[in-house]
Amino acid sequence: MLRYHTHPVTAFQQNASIVWCDQTMEGAIVDAGGEAPALLAEARRLGVTLTALWVTHAHIDHAGAVAQIAREVDLPIIGPHPADQFWIAGLPQQGQMFGLPRAETFTPTRWLADGDEVTLGQTRVHVRHCPGHTPGHVVFHHPESQRCFVGDVLFAGSIGRTDFPQGDHDQLIASITQRLWPMGDDTVFIPGHGPESTFGRERRTNPYVGGT
Repeated sequence: MLRYHTHPVTAFQQNASIVWCDQTMEGAIVDAGGEAPALLAEARRLGVTLTALWVTHAHIDHAGAVAQIAREVDLPIIGPHPADQFWIAGLPQQGQMFGLPRAETFTPTRWLADGDEVTLGQTRVHVRHCPGHTPGHVVFHHPESQRCFVGDVLFAGSIGRTDFPQGDHDQLIASITQRLWPMGDDTVFIPGHGPESTFGRERRTNPYVGGT
């Protein structure tokens, strides 16, 4: 079964998550946005052996520490979708803009596409391409535990911004309604910022997508 622990990082309070297979204790960090030493210390505290870094999208608050951790711990970088290449290339500039000078560009070990799977030990996790916030945004869904790591696609009571380069509001709404909602109302999602919620609750109450 998939287990996880969320550890907010940086002034953005981005929900970096350590996920792992409870049978093998092999794990990954989803969206290592910053504070690399703290994230590595959390993994050690949990007894998790990190085997990968998973990236939903390449905005600085979600990918700022990816290159550093990959280099220091020798981990493969999995994701995002290739459409976020220009955001990866711009990470150093994003870092300077927001006062995170250690941000580095990177080349993913494996790009992801809609319908892919990623594994941790005996645990398989499904990948869905959910563009709109960024063109290459992906989410990680584990049906057995009814959990989905959605990055900045959806929040409790809100949705991701679409005013960044290559953002697309209509595309984001389609990603939510056509790719997230079918995962089921009882699915708990872990957003990139703020508290967890369920897809059912957001379908009923979210002012941006409620009733869809």
